[in-house]
Amino acid sequence: MNEQTFNVLGFNKIKEMISSFAMTELGRKKVNDMLPSVNAKQITSWQKELAEAIEILKISSSVPIHGLEGMELVLKGFHKGITLRPDQLVMLLNFLETCNKIRRFMKEKEYCAPRVSSYVYGIEELPELAAEIQRCIRNGQIDDYATKELLKIRKQIAIQEERLKERLNQVLKSGKVRPFLQEAVISQRNGRYVIPIKKEYRGKVKGAVLDTSASGSTLFVEPEEIGAFQEQMEWLYAEEQAEVEKVLIFLTGMAEGKEKEIRLAIETMVHYDVLFSKAKYSRSIDAKRVNIYDGPLIMFKDARHPLLGDKAVPLTIEIGSEYQALVITGPNTGGKTVSIKTAGLLVLMAQCGLHLPVDEQSTSGIFHKVLVDIGDGQSIEQNLSTFSSRIVSIIEILKEANDKTLVLLDELGSGTDPGEGMGLATAILENLNNKGATLFATTHYSEIKEFADQHHDFMNGSMEFDLETLQPTYRLRIGKGGDSQAFAIALKLGIHPKLIERAHEITYKEQKNYTVLFEDDPSALKGREQQIIVNKHKRRGPAAEKKAVTQYNMGDSVHVSTMAELGIIYKGPDENGNYIVQIKGEKIEVNHKRLKLNIPAAELYPPDYDFNIIFESKHNRKLLNQMDKKHIDGTVINYDA
Repeated sequence: MNEQTFNVLGFNKIKEMISSFAMTELGRKKVNDMLPSVNAKQITSWQKELAEAIEILKISSSVPIHGLEGMELVLKGFHKGITLRPDQLVMLLNFLETCNKIRRFMKEKEYCAPRVSSYVYGIEELPELAAEIQRCIRNGQIDDYATKELLKIRKQIAIQEERLKERLNQVLKSGKVRPFLQEAVISQRNGRYVIPIKKEYRGKVKGAVLDTSASGSTLFVEPEEIGAFQEQMEWLYAEEQAEVEKVLIFLTGMAEGKEKEIRLAIETMVHYDVLFSKAKYSRSIDAKRVNIYDGPLIMFKDARHPLLGDKAVPLTIEIGSEYQALVITGPNTGGKTVSIKTAGLLVLMAQCGLHLPVDEQSTSGIFHKVLVDIGDGQSIEQNLSTFSSRIVSIIEILKEANDKTLVLLDELGSGTDPGEGMGLATAILENLNNKGATLFATTHYSEIKEFADQHHDFMNGSMEFDLETLQPTYRLRIGKGGDSQAFAIALKLGIHPKLIERAHEITYKEQKNYTVLFEDDPSALKGREQQIIVNKHKRRGPAAEKKAVTQYNMGDSVHVSTMAELGIIYKGPDENGNYIVQIKGEKIEVNHKRLKLNIPAAELYPPDYDFNIIFESKHNRKLLNQMDKKHIDGTVINYDA
């Protein structure tokens, strides 16, 4: 499998849709990393657990899968010599509580989902760790009662803070300071208490200036009287921080001691998140579980393209049992490309263990590679034309294809001369079939339809077209190649059947009666007669007169523009203005428009010149001389032209 296949078939979009149902970032990441498997037992196991998850959702659509946010960072912090911060410990506590909820939830679902519910046994209860985090942390901070020493320090801080504020109030009320205050309030700057002093009275109040107002008119001064109190407060704060760090080190150590259990619990929760995301997506597209066959086989009944929603037309797609290659023909925008994309996308989904939007009796085989050439793939950077870029893609497919490969080719051989494109397309199909690849190909070439009819490994298919509405139905019919709809559409729109019969004869070199279609309704044909009458009239009119044919005589030397050669007029012209011209001893037919006089015969030969010398062989001339003298029985002269 490769990224180009995933993008072209829309598999990455399917993963995006599934990930939108995930409740955690880790779950979304795992969904986007999902890849198809080639192990039939593993795929079947994935299908079974998905079926159980769907049953659980039918009972309860709310599965307790949350609390994983931030857990990745928590794990990354283990054994790094740094402590977990209080907010990270709160995340861990929330996760442990979620684990308890999922255990209770799954225990109630054992009767309908024994496999999926058993996964919770991989989540160990960690009551000691949860209880200790809960005891030590309150409101996102280390609680006062986490340790006796911390409680003691914080009480001292509270007492010291009250004393400091009391002393500050005394300063504010004193007559020495009050006249110089901007306002009678206490504030803090960098964790230290200050009072606002007017700038012009800076020297009147003793103390350190810790800050200035934006206008510069106010100075925030720490009075000299409270300096000692502030220093004592800072010592207490440092003791508090040291004690808090001890608590965090203790809790971090407890968590690191349960790292294995925590990692396993996270993996289990992420697995649940991914599993129920798949289940929710499956329900959203009404998907069904399909049979898995360990080999190259596809039997999809009423398959719908999962990205088309309600617009998808059900398709029956079968390949791998009686034939290994399906060639699909039909009109443009008729659904050929969607059909092969549907087959390829559903195979990828099935090999991921997903349920599919198909009938329950469907079967999906296993392919080791899905290779595609769909769209023009034009590369501006490499300056490749559409045809060239597609050939580059085909070369890679031919290298990689084998009997375990599914190959999807859209409009094979297009973008070049139709004759050569058809031959190339047929050769490519033969080569891929010889390699044993399973093939889906769409084409416009009728010759490839004939090739498929004659090859036992190939089957023709076509996209249905409604001639009543002149619209494609997007339904796939297997067993019959699609006929060109141009003639049928032209008839439907009112072209006279005689014109269609002539077009059919030109195209297919055979005659076909289209007039018989109107035998039951002659009036429908009568309205079309004017086309033929008008056309005949136009041909007799001046504008439709044939251009005068240039007259040449036997023996005239002429230039033949299409061959850049000189020739000699032998005879002509016929009713279409064609002359027989002898060039280098061979007589060929050339239209008068491609001839130009070089030297007239009158300037090259005498009036009684015998042109048989130029145009007839020596043997024929001898017989002609003899027959002029007498009759010779049984003599036949063969002319070249």
